Amino acid sequence: QVQLVESGGGLVQAGDSLRLACAASGRTFSSYTMGWFRQPPGKEREFVAGISWSGSTSYYVASVKGRFSISRDNAKNTMYLQMNSLKPEDTAVYYCAAVYRGAIATMRNGHGIDYWGKGTLLTVSS
Repeated sequence: QVQLVESGGGLVQAGDSLRLACAASGRTFSSYTMGWFRQPPGKEREFVAGISWSGSTSYYVASVKGRFSISRDNAKNTMYLQMNSLKPEDTAVYYCAAVYRGAIATMRNGHGIDYWGKGTLLTVSS
């Protein structure tokens, strides 16, 4: 069993930067491909970024590429999402997700996720 807890959300202004964190319980964090999803108000949840178990491979959705950076520290059982140049359209509840020994490509459609966090709200004002 893995529990995921997101933190770092809040209210920021357009153009600001913020870092989200996802802390995982358990001793097998390094066996999980990890990812960030978000759900804007009134919209469906969407994939944002994913990172392989080793951290050597990452993938971003086009709307955040070049502005967001995903990373992980397996020694600390924590994944991060550094978000720069934030826009109002980045407003959403951000969720972290884990797939056991999965591929980022598999994670992207939101299916087959083994564990979800409860989310943290980011609001970007214009």
